[in-house]
Amino acid sequence: MPPMPPRPDPAPPLPHPWPRTPRAAIALQRALRPHLRLSGGPRAPRTVAGADLAYDLERDRLHAVVVVFRFPSLEWVETSAVTRRIRFPYVPGLLSFREAPAIVAAWKRLRRPADLLLCDGQGIAHPRGIGLASHLGLYLDVPTIGCAKSLLVGEHGPVGRARAATAPLRHAGRVVGAMVRTRAGVAPIIVSPGHRIGLAASVRLALACTRGFRIPEPTRQADLIVGRLRRGHPASGTPGIAVLESGPHRCAAPSPAIQAPHGVRARLAPERS
Repeated sequence: MPPMPPRPDPAPPLPHPWPRTPRAAIALQRALRPHLRLSGGPRAPRTVAGADLAYDLERDRLHAVVVVFRFPSLEWVETSAVTRRIRFPYVPGLLSFREAPAIVAAWKRLRRPADLLLCDGQGIAHPRGIGLASHLGLYLDVPTIGCAKSLLVGEHGPVGRARAATAPLRHAGRVVGAMVRTRAGVAPIIVSPGHRIGLAASVRLALACTRGFRIPEPTRQADLIVGRLRRGHPASGTPGIAVLESGPHRCAAPSPAIQAPHGVRARLAPERS
């Protein structure tokens, strides 16, 4: 009798409710981690998005922004933003449970989801191998790349000073990412695959999204916009906000003064409680 084929892994517990305690969050990370796909990736995505988030601790709020661009031209397409109450404590290694729900809400209100998402956070370069980018990739079922500014785990050798120089980042005996010099003479960023993409494609696409700054343009623009929202006075000339939401309790939504590029109409959703 031929041997029985191996039983397929059970489907990941998605979509899942967001845990409220660190113990439950760690248990969920361990349940999700085996379901990450860390190979391949889109060879030529049509659109790429950047996500970032900023806190208003005085009001117990956070602002999340997702900005979508055409690729490879990086022409702006759409921006979505949400404002939410902070619902999870700050615990190192559990940032996705504090920030991902707001980013998910912004993503789901895009007119058309992007083919690739870059996050200002870690992919698998994380103590339990599932940082913000990995968690978002699983939850949204989209290829994701972590593009972090500071190191969370791992060790690496020297990185050449020229643009596109790299050095592997190793943690617990395996390569979990790469130090990537996006601009000559400027500190490298940490690039790690999140989900549905491998390391080589992550580095290639992160570099393709840079435009003379250290941070890839999608996440850099998301950072600029979310900073304006946090300060409460969006500046004119930035890409238009596609959706503004506040919740679960009513709070002041950012002004719709941000103007879309000429010929593009910004869409504002009603405020929700």
